[in-house]
Amino acid sequence: MTTGPISRELLMTLPHKLHGSWQRCAESYRLDSHGVGVEDILCSAELRQARERMGTIMKVADPELDRLHGIVSTLDYTVLLADREGVVVARRGDPPFEKGCRRWNLWPGARWSEEEAGTNGLGTCLTEQAPVTVHMDQHWRLGLRYLTCSAVPFYGPDGKIAGALDVSSTRPDPTGRVASMMEAVLIDAARRMERRSFLEVFRNRTVVMLGESSNISLPMVALDEARVIVGATFAARNMLNLPEDSAGEVCFDLDAGTTGTPDFREAERAVIEGALAMSQGKIAPAARLLGISRSTMHRKIRAMNAERARHGNADI
Repeated sequence: MTTGPISRELLMTLPHKLHGSWQRCAESYRLDSHGVGVEDILCSAELRQARERMGTIMKVADPELDRLHGIVSTLDYTVLLADREGVVVARRGDPPFEKGCRRWNLWPGARWSEEEAGTNGLGTCLTEQAPVTVHMDQHWRLGLRYLTCSAVPFYGPDGKIAGALDVSSTRPDPTGRVASMMEAVLIDAARRMERRSFLEVFRNRTVVMLGESSNISLPMVALDEARVIVGATFAARNMLNLPEDSAGEVCFDLDAGTTGTPDFREAERAVIEGALAMSQGKIAPAARLLGISRSTMHRKIRAMNAERARHGNADI
């Protein structure tokens, strides 16, 4: 049993991303490193409740899980969807690997939180809130060191972590080269999952994409008829400096001629640029998307370009 501080020599054998996880397992959770892995499995009633708590995510997940499985199955990987607690609520895998997946509990109902299972893809990515790959003996528990798993958390339409996507193999490539490529595939799948759930929840609202994404979350906002933000993704909240649970307090009065505060101007600029991007730079469709006149759109763009010129930036 390994508990207490982890030696520097041992940490240096691990990817830097996993140092914190191994330290938590030894010092905070005090987990037996010689454990078999995941032992706690939900009963059918508990699993059904876990799926119900996922809400909209479960409604939109199937096509994304099927798509992801189609990409990774040729490399002998199984796809798992977990809730924010690390409970597996859905799986996609090929029949030849079913026996191995059951043996290793890569199966609906399994609890893969880091606190219970030690360093692993699902649990550690949810704890770190970042993409994670755990290859074979990088797992904390000895019983899991024949597995390779990559996992990425994804955000729900409320801007909060909703769960995680994982691809795991019971027959991993010993070099780990295949596993290193999986994170990019999972990040794309996580963005697609967030986008589907956001569009589903705000299907009767105007949804605007605020440019490209540089992380797991896509910057999207939902506007009502009065151009008040009624929904914002995690990335959009960060971009617009929106406090948690305060989306409805921000109103984009795009018809007004006031300049507003600097933070408001930056948020307004992001919405307008997002509408233009979605309309491929065409003024009339972008104006219709935002519910304003074309002349108002032109006026806003001129004002934004003047502001940019004062700061030495390029025009829209």
